[in-house]
Amino acid sequence: MRKIPLDYASEGMLLGRSIIDSEGNILLRAGVELDAQYINRLFEIGIHYLYIRDETFGETDDEDVISEETRINTVKLVKTTFSHLQQDRKINTVALRNIVNNLLDEILDNSSVLLSISDISTLDNVIFYHSVSVCTLSIMTGITLGYSDTKLKELGIGALLHDIGKSKIDQELVERFGNMSEEEYVVLSKHPELGYSIIRDYGDLSLLSAHVALQHHERWDGKGYPRQLAGTKIHEYARIVAAANTYDDLMTERLNRPPYQVNQAINLIKRMSGIYFDPAVVVAMISNIASYPLGSFIKLNTGEIGIVTHLNPESPQKPVIRIIIDKSLRRVQHPHEIDLSRMKTIIPVEIISERELNSLLPRPSGV
Repeated sequence: MRKIPLDYASEGMLLGRSIIDSEGNILLRAGVELDAQYINRLFEIGIHYLYIRDETFGETDDEDVISEETRINTVKLVKTTFSHLQQDRKINTVALRNIVNNLLDEILDNSSVLLSISDISTLDNVIFYHSVSVCTLSIMTGITLGYSDTKLKELGIGALLHDIGKSKIDQELVERFGNMSEEEYVVLSKHPELGYSIIRDYGDLSLLSAHVALQHHERWDGKGYPRQLAGTKIHEYARIVAAANTYDDLMTERLNRPPYQVNQAINLIKRMSGIYFDPAVVVAMISNIASYPLGSFIKLNTGEIGIVTHLNPESPQKPVIRIIIDKSLRRVQHPHEIDLSRMKTIIPVEIISERELNSLLPRPSGV
């Protein structure tokens, strides 16, 4: 399975991962064979990337940190929570705690699985998928930092609801992602305080979870908002969610840019360490992310190009890859796998995008 831009999809390809709307409805189920009608419809609803099954390059691991069912249920609950608040209705805190418990159980059961698969969303439901992704990565980071179950649940609730204050802001502004006036930016910047006020009003939710909503835009150097807290004056949960929030933002398509490659996003987060983010949190978070995701094309220092087929949890930057193009940029007749964790002199240099590889490989066909 590998992720491709939708404009590289063609009839006959098999969808590798289900496409789900924010209501929890499956728009296209994994395994369906794409045709012109499906592809055109995906363009119409704002889907620009998708996963396909591509056995041209052999089998790859497809493990995800959480199941499709749990992801669907969590996205749906976040959407319902936002909707209830917009209608001045009470939110279901029991359901929220239960869904975070389910997330935690699955993440603990898959503790050896690196974060490798990113969500596919439309621009109008990004915030719901974003909330789930930030929660998942935050919990994984908390596990790495040795958090107890109680702390992980508090962190998980705070992470899942970190943007809940946006439910009280004009949704056209929330979904704009840029091109704001100074006055509009000030309005949007109120969402941490609004989120804190919402969560603290529910006595069965931890006040520490509310502080995640309040502080997730504070910076390690004290130049964030709303209170310009610095260093350890920022609650540890909020320091985790701040880093996970930015990472997922970088990995999400926006109106003015495509998503970053994983290694690009990781390098940017590293450069922001000690300025925006707690350095210890950055190290813990990155240890859970596959620098070179499954199905991605990797250029090696030898000049060869391979596709990532398996991940090494102990060495996230050194996956197993199948060599498909030799150093002379010719298609390999008999692809072979190498485990980069066992190689001392062969190292990955960069991820090669589908567009960059297009001149070297024939356009993939369906299977």
